[in-house]
Amino acid sequence: MSEYTKALSLIEESRYILIVTHVNPDPDSIGSALALSNLFHENKIKHKVFNISSDLPQNLDFIPRFDKITDQLPAFFDLIITVDCGTYKRLGFEPEPSIPLINFDHHKSNNGFGNVNIVDSMKSSTAELVFEFFKHNGLYITKNSAIALYVGIYDDTLAFSLGRCDELTFEKINFLVECGANPSEIANKLLRRDSLAKYRIIPKVLDSLELFKEGEIASIFAKEEWFKQTGAHNRDCEDALDMIMSIAIVKIAFFVRVVNGTSRVSLRSKGKIDVSKIAGEFGGGGHFNAAGCTLDMVDVEKAKDIVLKEIFEVYK
Repeated sequence: MSEYTKALSLIEESRYILIVTHVNPDPDSIGSALALSNLFHENKIKHKVFNISSDLPQNLDFIPRFDKITDQLPAFFDLIITVDCGTYKRLGFEPEPSIPLINFDHHKSNNGFGNVNIVDSMKSSTAELVFEFFKHNGLYITKNSAIALYVGIYDDTLAFSLGRCDELTFEKINFLVECGANPSEIANKLLRRDSLAKYRIIPKVLDSLELFKEGEIASIFAKEEWFKQTGAHNRDCEDALDMIMSIAIVKIAFFVRVVNGTSRVSLRSKGKIDVSKIAGEFGGGGHFNAAGCTLDMVDVEKAKDIVLKEIFEVYK
């Protein structure tokens, strides 16, 4: 019996399902969760979509059932489905170990912590694995689920620009469009609803840029007080790292900012430089060219120096 079939059996046997998105959820986690939520809602399967925080990316509010995501755990649930959680810690809470768990994920760092593990680090996104769950089990993809899945794949592949986005991914995208997902509408909603605060904080972040090893390594950071000064959210400056990676000579870049009282580090690379190894040294993980970790400190400049030292060790 395949993992997809096992997952469907657990879903059919359950009385109440908890779908868990990861800490600081991204569009792949939320899109994957809401694709399942729309399926369950349409089939009258009792469930909740949970995130440990009520602070969600509001530019995703157009995805059907986004408003149903809660930070309150239900009193009872007999099945957990995690989406895009590269490690068990990414759930943000400790569920009762006796409750069966279905683990949908595409991170190399995932150690198969579920009772059923639909995990493949070669896939473009977790949303692509959720799509395969639908198709393998002959489940109908409605327009609402198609929108959610399209968002997850689109965002996690940086608008289909990453190497792990292959011809099969585009076949799936084409099918989602046939199911009702509108590419231009989705792109406009994701890309053209920035806050003014974003354009106040990004110049500060870019001004922190430092280059090392003749420009091949780049670092940027965001100080906690900059968010207070500008009224920005930590998500407002995420594009800064992509901007730095657009510089031709840069091969590795990382960005440090304070999230929930710790220094959150995002790492990116080009070519055959595995930044997931660097993140792994600090208990993090991710993908070959995109990874992240957390350091237990609020001094972003100190955190920057610690990560930089590790990069120098790995990238000689």
